[in-house]
Amino acid sequence: MCLKTPPTNTKTMKTGLTTGACAAACSKAAVISVLGQREVKRVDIDLPGGKKARMKIHSCKWTKNGATATTIKNAGDDPDVTHGAVIGSTVRFNDTGGINFLRGEGVGEVTLPGLGIGIGEPAINRTPRKMIAEIIRELFKRNGMDGVGADITVFVPDGEKLAKKTLNSRLGIKGGISIIGTTGIVRPFSSASYVASIIQAVAIAKENGAEKVVASSGGRSEKFLRRRFPELPEWAFIQYGNWIGRLLDAAERNGIQDLTLAMMIGKAVKLAGGDMDTHSGKNVWNRELTAEIAEASGAEPDAVAAVKGLNMAGRLTEIFPVSQGGPFYTELLKRCMLHCEKRFGGDLTLALAGTGGEIVWYPEISG
Repeated sequence: MCLKTPPTNTKTMKTGLTTGACAAACSKAAVISVLGQREVKRVDIDLPGGKKARMKIHSCKWTKNGATATTIKNAGDDPDVTHGAVIGSTVRFNDTGGINFLRGEGVGEVTLPGLGIGIGEPAINRTPRKMIAEIIRELFKRNGMDGVGADITVFVPDGEKLAKKTLNSRLGIKGGISIIGTTGIVRPFSSASYVASIIQAVAIAKENGAEKVVASSGGRSEKFLRRRFPELPEWAFIQYGNWIGRLLDAAERNGIQDLTLAMMIGKAVKLAGGDMDTHSGKNVWNRELTAEIAEASGAEPDAVAAVKGLNMAGRLTEIFPVSQGGPFYTELLKRCMLHCEKRFGGDLTLALAGTGGEIVWYPEISG
């Protein structure tokens, strides 16, 4: 998953609809099309968050006992990788009375436990499944179709290609995207999807018996971490973005016993002040606190004064070169550890990621 820097004000930006809402709309259109033997151009659906949505159907083809409908995913002003993608559903009636979900083109397959969906099942999350099942059962009830069930095949023609732009592979979702959405609505630059991926990643690590979890803010530092821990599987590495607090909470909740947390210097400075969401749009680094940390580490007065004059936390390396056991960074990470210990009780090792992506270890900073 890759998040762009959000605009200053997202309140005026357009919301969109999730892949789950799209799949539900297509499933409803398909059933209506079969029942009426006609083309369906628009449908109204109830969203899990309590709102309603009217959705345009892009295409609709039917036979006597089944139909296929598609729509174009509209993510609003959010930089969602599935924006503009075709989402579709083929519904075929069965006489078993059951609602079955099948994997169509471009929808991933679940290959690891921890997602709440059986291994081998299509990656259609529980909320979209519930939405679709309720819609279909209501239509059957309204039309006196007791005992009739449906086989639903959700598909995304470009899904396999789009999945390469996400973190799905490390979540054990192979061969396509996942059909997701808890409210049905995509909010521009929302952190919800990223936070959800962190929670899922930690749950998967736990379910698959990870003895150690290694977390970093992004792909560059993760590459160096993978070299340090070549024996660990892909799902033992987690990218937390800006949400250190959410990572720690998920690790604690899942009983992770051994966690390594690597941070860029800018994030470490914010965490030392107690900020668990380190996004630049949420807070700024505290120069006075950083100068205090420098003084506590035994830095010379000129260096302490220079800290107060910096415009970016990343420039601290100009005053304190990143080196193994450097006193300033040791003191900085000790402050970070004090805040981390409030939310995570397992064995925790902190490390700094240098500007070149290299990882500098501070083995004495552990909890």
